[in-house]
Amino acid sequence: MIGWFIGWVSDWGDLVLRSIMTFGDFSLFVGRTFIWMFTRLPRSETIWPNFYQVGVSSLPVVALTGTFIGMVLALQSYYQFRQFGLETRLGAVINMTLVRELGPVLAATMLAGRVGSAMAAELGTMRVTEQIDALSAMGANPLRYLVVPRFLACLFLIPTLTVMADFMGVAGGHFYSVIYLEIDSFHYWNNSAEFVSNFDLFSGLFKSIFFGSAIALVSCYQGFNCKAGAEGVGRASTAAFVQSFVAILVLDFFLSIALDSVYFIIYPEGIG
Repeated sequence: MIGWFIGWVSDWGDLVLRSIMTFGDFSLFVGRTFIWMFTRLPRSETIWPNFYQVGVSSLPVVALTGTFIGMVLALQSYYQFRQFGLETRLGAVINMTLVRELGPVLAATMLAGRVGSAMAAELGTMRVTEQIDALSAMGANPLRYLVVPRFLACLFLIPTLTVMADFMGVAGGHFYSVIYLEIDSFHYWNNSAEFVSNFDLFSGLFKSIFFGSAIALVSCYQGFNCKAGAEGVGRASTAAFVQSFVAILVLDFFLSIALDSVYFIIYPEGIG
């Protein structure tokens, strides 16, 4: 019994120590990335391919996801609202939910799954094949050439992807509500304009900046610290997505609390 307890305490102690060391190493990685970003930006030929990969290549999946999320929201919410005779308020609920929460979270999730995992796998392969070590040996800083361009791409382009997800979700929700559920289009948009404010759109875009930063930093860190072999690359790619997704949810929670506080300061009596 005593041996089991000692082993249990030892395992937890080892986990805590490794977690603290990992957090410290990640903090140093983030700090060095920001130093290089503000000291000397990479060349345009290094940045533009990453912008294309993160932004343009991600538009179709983000647009498709946003469209069906808007339609699903309309489908699932309609029958509950119909019981209270509030079908025309469906537009306000769908659009507010999309621009404040689902739009930025879904765009970030798609980015983490499509781009974050690819970043970790690509950098992990470079680590395993010693390409990162070769860059350092030639006097080039790997963070400047490999991490900063990817970070900037995620930072600047995820708001655009969020706008696309919002737009397609609103269009999909309107299409299903008006065409299939036969809700009056005028009241649908009138209630949306009454209850959805510019602050709601700002909240979603503001959150997306933090989501994109977290995805880029977590994914690049996992790639840089990839273990040897094909198994190590696979684990780095999986860990990049899982940790990015968890970071998105945690950031969404705390940012929502902060933004709600600001919202009630600006609109003490609410909208409408």
